[in-house]
Amino acid sequence: MSNPTADRQLTAEGVAAELKQFLRERTKTDWESDTDLFASGSISSMFAMELVVHVEQTFGVAIAGPDLKIDNFRTVNAMTALVLRLAQTDDAA
Repeated sequence: MSNPTADRQLTAEGVAAELKQFLRERTKTDWESDTDLFASGSISSMFAMELVVHVEQTFGVAIAGPDLKIDNFRTVNAMTALVLRLAQTDDAA
């Protein structure tokens, strides 16, 4: 499988914008970057699985082990940080 991000530099702004667009399309709601998606009651734990798959496929990262926890998906900011960290780790490998 090809890495969708191989030919472009990830930025926090770009990752956050893409995540917000995905959330807006799926939930019909505009989300602030620091809003707890699960505490809002609008997002279910089942949707968390969709987020994991979306993040992996869109940004070409693998989320496993200790990274596969709900706290990494609570906010757009948390997901952005996760993507940037995992992308950096993948680049170093």
